[in-house]
Formats: sequence, structure tokens, C-alpha cells
Amino acid sequence: MTAEVTQIWRHPIKSHGREAVQTVTVNPGQTMPGDRVWAVAHTESKADGSEWVPCANFSRGSKAPQLMAISAKLDGEMLTLTHPERPDLTFNPDSEQQVFLDWVSPLMPANRAASARIIRVPGRGMTDSDFPSISLCNMASHRAVAQKLGQDLSPLRWRGNIWFDGMPLWEEFDWLDREVQVGEAVFHIRERITRCLATTANPETGARDADTLGALKTWGHQEFGIYAEVIRGGAISIGDKVHVI
Repeated sequence: MTAEVTQIWRHPIKSHGREAVQTVTVNPGQTMPGDRVWAVAHTESKADGSEWVPCANFSRGSKAPQLMAISAKLDGEMLTLTHPERPDLTFNPDSEQQVFLDWVSPLMPANRAASARIIRVPGRGMTDSDFPSISLCNMASHRAVAQKLGQDLSPLRWRGNIWFDGMPLWEEFDWLDREVQVGEAVFHIRERITRCLATTANPETGARDADTLGALKTWGHQEFGIYAEVIRGGAISIGDKVHVI
């Protein structure tokens, strides 16, 4: 059984700030190019950009839902951010940190640690996993969650990198420890993705308006999508086939 790639997304800022792409070339042992290049450390974080650290060190949508309504466009080293409650911002995250911190400050809850600095680990996207991962998500599973909730849901809630359609819901969970080819690339499937409160926030408004976690628990888990590691590089485009090797 094969599926087809329907959407490809990268997230220049960790956990939010998504950008759609038509094609991408992935490389062994690396994240998707341009994905999670920067992460925003908060005032309680000790992250300094010298190495990968867990997501608890960063400002993120699970604690600050308004961040989930940020969209991004990456052009070289220049990043353009948009949000329904903020003016558009174009800046260089490596050299213009303060302009971003001023921009994002109104989106942060008063009872959470404030965003303090932008960090970047050369050659390492700041994935939620402790290995350089690319996430794969199943549209059938997404539609099942939306149907369970009885409301329209944007796939952007799940912040997936590669979306495919044409397989049964939760089929992807059977791929653990197997190899999957997507376009020219081959992935080793490492983990199911345990989800957090970030998915309850509407990616258009930043408001928490859907009990996605409650819906997932009706299937006996709190997981959506899978983390994969590239073991053979190559190009992936919208419309490419997805199949288990």
C-alpha cells in the first residue's frame, strides 16, 4: 500500500512559525533544511547555543498558545513573521534579536518566563527529539481526530513536516523500526510523537479551542505522527509516493 505526499512544511523557529514548501532535499542524519534553525530561550533557560537541549528551555506553544498563530517565511538569513495581532516583522535572527524580543513580548503570558534570547546550534535543527528528526503525519489520522471533536481542524496544529494521504488512520504507528521511502529519500522510523497542549491552540488565532489531547486519549494514547531519521538523502516533492520498504 502506498500513500502520496500532500503537504511539506518547515518551521524556521522551533515549534511555531511554519512555512509551506513544494519540494525539499533531505540529507542523512540532518533535519529538513531550514527547519527549527532558531529557538527562543526564556529567562529561566540555560541554553547557550553550544548543543541541543530539551524543549523545556524554550518559549513554546504549549505554554504560550498565541505563539501558535505565528507564520514565517525564510529568505536566506532573513525571516518574516506574521501574526493576527502583531505587525509583520522582517529581521535577521542572528543579528537583530532585540527587535524580535520586543515584537513577541505581547504574545507571552504574564505568568510565564519571558523570551530572553535567540539561539542557534550550527548544523543541528532544534527538534523536540534528541536526534535530528523529520516528522511524518497521516491525513487520515488528522481527519479522524477532527471527526471525533466534531469541528474543523487545521493540520497546522500538529506542526508536521511531511503530510501524506491514502492510508488508514494510525497506519503510521505500525512503521516503527521500519524503513519508509518518500520520493527519493529513505527514512528510519524512530518514535511515535507524544502531543502536548500546543495542539489545542488554533493556528489562525492562537486561542485554545479544541481538546485534541482528549480526542487522542479516546484511542488510548496521546500520540500523533511519527519521528523519522533520514538514512538516504534525496528530493521530496508534493505528489511523491510514500511506501514502506
